[in-house]
Amino acid sequence: MNLHEYQAKDILRGYGVPIPAGEVATSPEQAEAIAMKLGTAVMVKAQVHAGGRGKAGGVKFCKTPADAKEKATAILGMHIKGLTVEKVLVTTAADIASEAYVGIIVDRQRKKPVFMVSAAGGIDIEEVAAKTPEKILYVPVDTRYGLRGYEAMRMGFFLYQDIKLVKQAAKIMQQLYAAFMASGCSLAEINPLVGTPSGELIAVDGKMVVDDNELDRHKDIEALRDVSSEAPSEVDARNCNLTFIKLEGDVGCVVNGAGLAMATMDLVKYYGGEPANFLDIGGSSNPEKVVNALRIITADPAVKCILFNIFGGITRTDDVANGIVTATKSNPLKVPIVIRLTGTNEEIAMKILTENGFSASSDMDEAVQKAVQLAKGGKAA
Repeated sequence: MNLHEYQAKDILRGYGVPIPAGEVATSPEQAEAIAMKLGTAVMVKAQVHAGGRGKAGGVKFCKTPADAKEKATAILGMHIKGLTVEKVLVTTAADIASEAYVGIIVDRQRKKPVFMVSAAGGIDIEEVAAKTPEKILYVPVDTRYGLRGYEAMRMGFFLYQDIKLVKQAAKIMQQLYAAFMASGCSLAEINPLVGTPSGELIAVDGKMVVDDNELDRHKDIEALRDVSSEAPSEVDARNCNLTFIKLEGDVGCVVNGAGLAMATMDLVKYYGGEPANFLDIGGSSNPEKVVNALRIITADPAVKCILFNIFGGITRTDDVANGIVTATKSNPLKVPIVIRLTGTNEEIAMKILTENGFSASSDMDEAVQKAVQLAKGGKAA
């Protein structure tokens, strides 16, 4: 679950991270009033779950309250990566002498939280990692002991030469780690961590992503979910107990099991295609899940072909077949469908599909190649 910047900052502030003053506005008049109360130059920042807000015109510097009202008028209602901006954060503008990046992610390979710090802050860390990887320091944290002082100081010295800034940075990293662990995060970052001309460090931007599996233990954080800033298809899928992530390709994937779903997307790319989504119907033998999965995928105009890849263990392939038949009878498909089924009740599933005019394969490579070809507008081999 993604948190808005202002929500992440509220949590970080509670752990002692130095955050500029600011409040959320839903109208230009509120933005003007907040800027007047802050009594200084401000930043008006779109609150939406999408990167690239600045490049899209969603972050503006304002010298006066009237300027804040004008900028908020332009930002509120604008669309950033398909999401409508309904709130803006009006926050004190900072004098910037330096910018650094400080973040924590859960590293599945190391099975630990890992700090990433870089003096090249203020830009996408992915860009830094791709072009100048030597500018990033990675520090795994042993959760039995937490972030120890010498580890925090090591990262501080990687970022700064001034011992005053090193000590401040080390303290902020320990506060960030405490917030990360207490909130059940999979990611928490400050970008940029700004050094001011007076020698103070402040977090002018914050981001937190909470692991959905942690939400049962963090009802206060779950209450912060803003479905209006999430892709409607992802909200719909979550309400149907489906694991769904919208991507930017044209091969719609319906798969059972996260591992098979990842392998399917890899194979789509291997054969020259682009997956339109990650969609895991799970291990349940419930035809209704298949019906909902098809409804969600067919609502995406970018999808040019639908690929079912089902390996039946707990999942019964005949239930999946019945779900496909039910869904396509009530909502006839406008794009081709490729079906690969193998495993539990495979023979029954194949018979159901054949009797209803569908063809299916038990070969994964064959099915993926066919789906990629159809998505590109070719004919199936």
